[in-house]
Amino acid sequence: MKKQILNILLLFLTMSTTLGFSDNAKSATLHDFVLKDIDGQSIDLKDFYGKPVFIVNTASKCGFTPQYGELQKLYKEFENDGVIFIGVPSNDFKQELNTNEEVKKFCLIKFGISFYLTEIEKIKGDTAHPLFKWLAETHKVEPKWNFYKYLFDKEGRLVNSWSSITSPTSKKIKKSIKKLL
Repeated sequence: MKKQILNILLLFLTMSTTLGFSDNAKSATLHDFVLKDIDGQSIDLKDFYGKPVFIVNTASKCGFTPQYGELQKLYKEFENDGVIFIGVPSNDFKQELNTNEEVKKFCLIKFGISFYLTEIEKIKGDTAHPLFKWLAETHKVEPKWNFYKYLFDKEGRLVNSWSSITSPTSKKIKKSIKKLL
């Protein structure tokens, strides 16, 4: 009887590995995800393999919205080094404009944003974009407010994250980016 149970367990373990029931989420990287830019075009993050990526969830009507200007400044500082910057507008905290077009216009006119902006995305909970679900489930980092920052290395692994109160141009963020170059 014990041998039969052992054989059944062994068979189940073999099948679960063969059928892909293993925890692939932990082995995923940033490069396994696709976003849509503010104009609806795909941003396949695997295209950024070999480059550090800095992602920030944003909002246009937040007390931290001036960080857009700091993000643009940081982007310009590292643009020639190949660092990719992506702003992900979200209304999860009820502080975003109503449409992608409004967000695009606001960011361009008010801050001269020239880094990637995605369409308005869900970033929290069961309906969050898969990238943000992965960050929450695998890395235990879920944005508690707008302007949470995430830095990924050239292989798409999360290196660090910072809360809203950390300025994009802070020494610790710049130092972290420079380590990846």
